[in-house]
This record gives sequence, structure tokens and C-alpha cells, in this order.
Amino acid sequence: MEKHTANIGLFNDCFPPVMDGVSVCVQNYAYWMQKMVGGVEVITPSVSGADYSQYDYKVLDYISVPVPMRKPYVTGIAQLDPMFLKSIMKTRFKIVHAHCPFATGFAARRVASSQNIPMVATFHSKYRDDFSRVIKSDRIVDTIIKEIISFYEKADEVWVPQDSVKEVIREYGFKGHVEVVDNGCDLVKEYPEKFFTESRKSLGIAPEEFVLLFVGQHIWEKNVRFIIDAISEIRDVPFRMIFVGDGYAAQEMRELVSQKGMDNKVTFAGSIKDRETITKYYAAADLFLFPSLYDNAPLVVREAAALHTPAVMVKGATAATILKDGENGFLINNDLQDFTSTLRALIADPERVHRVGVQASHSIVRSWEDVVGEVLDRYNSIIRRRSEIARI
Repeated sequence: MEKHTANIGLFNDCFPPVMDGVSVCVQNYAYWMQKMVGGVEVITPSVSGADYSQYDYKVLDYISVPVPMRKPYVTGIAQLDPMFLKSIMKTRFKIVHAHCPFATGFAARRVASSQNIPMVATFHSKYRDDFSRVIKSDRIVDTIIKEIISFYEKADEVWVPQDSVKEVIREYGFKGHVEVVDNGCDLVKEYPEKFFTESRKSLGIAPEEFVLLFVGQHIWEKNVRFIIDAISEIRDVPFRMIFVGDGYAAQEMRELVSQKGMDNKVTFAGSIKDRETITKYYAAADLFLFPSLYDNAPLVVREAAALHTPAVMVKGATAATILKDGENGFLINNDLQDFTSTLRALIADPERVHRVGVQASHSIVRSWEDVVGEVLDRYNSIIRRRSEIARI
């Protein structure tokens, strides 16, 4: 894809300053594609106070409304934004890539259909879990999932971020071909030992403190109650727990920590959008706790690994398939006793934890630059295939 001909549309319902794994993915796609080939546009609902002028690529936003009970998420209403519709239809794309099956994904599908160009769609999340939390009717949720699968069936190619996610989209009813395209990490580099010690010092962490870390949305689906229950069982052990992020359950998590008398051991750092700051938290931590059964392929596990911080995850979880127990991470049963006994053993053996963390940085971390190079090759292949079919 030559620079003067490239025109790529990246469509997603969230983009920084709204932070989650998918928005970070789209941001890195855009950054590296713009550097490599140019002509990149991100299409996303508008967020109050967002400054898109900082980017080298164009961000085209449109009218949005808040998603109920999921602050700070928004969704779009493109049909009510005539300026957006005029702008998007004037733009000629070579290919569009939908990173969600909702409002912005539908916009990608309309563009692909009207311009007769290919659309790639990545299946990122366990959407059934999201809807089941707020909709108590299985019949209604099943109908929504059917609509989501119908969206993916209309894509030229469907991608998932790791092999285990194929099982999820198959469970939802998708029968077509699925390609695995890894997520990357923007924290890939060689960090001197000084960086780790200075990160701890800047965050007020003593050299001898054993630090447990969670980074992600503060929602019950991520099994954060399991973390709080487990650390409350090992209060006799010296450690410090840090939660980074925000979400609908954040206040209840704080209250639960207080009820268990753990305020002196637990810190809630809130949402951290600055990448340099979040890198310091990863570097300062010893162990990353991520027992989520909800996530498909969380970026945060790879980000922690890039800073030599290995994860504790649940055996059999979709997200946990990238780990080999005791080699590049630690696997537990979804059982409180197993979790607490594992934490006790690991806190008592920081040298082992460090060794596994270093191995994790070598085995599960891949740069976004490398990933996006592969993605562009795949885009080119899809565009050529579409052109050949059109000529037949």
C-alpha cells in the first residue's frame, strides 16, 4: 500500500480520552499506519473535552450520547449529524476496519457498501456478558447477539486477537472463517534497572515492599471481588495492592476494601491516561493480578509483562491461554483457597516471580510496530482479492 494511495478508515465506538484495550489498540493502529503509509482516519463518537489536534492523522467524530451505566463510554448517532455524514461520504477509502459491532461499526459497513470496498471486523469483547449485566431477559440478549453475529457475517474478513477467542465467537453462532491477528504493546523496549527503582521511588513504594497490581475497568465482570476477597485472606503477609482504573463498581470496591479493614494495604489510583505514568506502575509492581473470566485478550497483561511483571490468571479463562504456568505467568483455579495459597507462595519467593516476569517479557510481548506491519500486509491482500473478484 503506497503512501500516496493509502486511505484507511479505523472505526470504533471509543477512542482516547476514553481508555480501554480496544481504544488503545485503535490508537496504535492509527499511529503506526500513519507513519508507515499515511492517509489514516479514525471515526469515533465525540467525547467532551477531547483534543484530536494532537494526532498526525485525522479523527472524524460525530454526535454521541452516554452509554447507560457504563460511564465514561459513549455511543454515536451518526444519522443525526449531517456534517459528519457529508464528510464521511466525501472521503474515499481503500479499506475500512470496524473494531466494534455497534454504531460506529454500522457506519463502517455503510461506507464499505456504498464505496464497494472491503471491510475488516475485529471481534474484541464478550458482548453477551456486557448485555446480560443490564438486560435480565435471555431472549432479548440472544436477539442482540444474533444481530452482532449478523454484523460480522457481512465483513470481508473477521479477526480475533488470539486463538482462544475463536471459541467465543463460535459460541455466539458465527460459522465463517476467522483470522487470528495479535494485539501489540507500546511499552516494548529495554528498560535499565534504574528505571524500575526510580519508578518505585516516584510512587512512594519502599524497595522491600511486594506490590500487587490490577489495571483495568473497575467492573465486577473482571472478577475484582475475587481479588479483594483473596488479599483480605492474606492480610498477615506484607504486601501493597494497587488498583488502577475506574468503572461503575469503583465506589463499591472501595467500600468493600474498607469493610474488610484493608485500607492500609490497598490504594485506588483512579484512571490514569498518561502512558508514562502507567508504565511506572507496571515497573513498580511485582505481580499483576488479572483473574478475569470476562476478557478475551487483555492488553494490560502484555503491558505488565513488558515491564517484567508476570500475571496471575485463572486456568481455562479465554485470556489466560497465552500463559504457561510457572514459565511466563501463574495459573490458578477460580477458587479462593487456591488464589490465596498461590499469593502467599509467590510473595515469599520474589526472585522466582522476577524470573517469570522476565520470561513473560520475551514470550508474550510484541510491538505494535511489528503487528501493524502485518496488518497492512493483510489489508493489501484483502484489497487485491476484492479487486480480482470484481474483475471476474
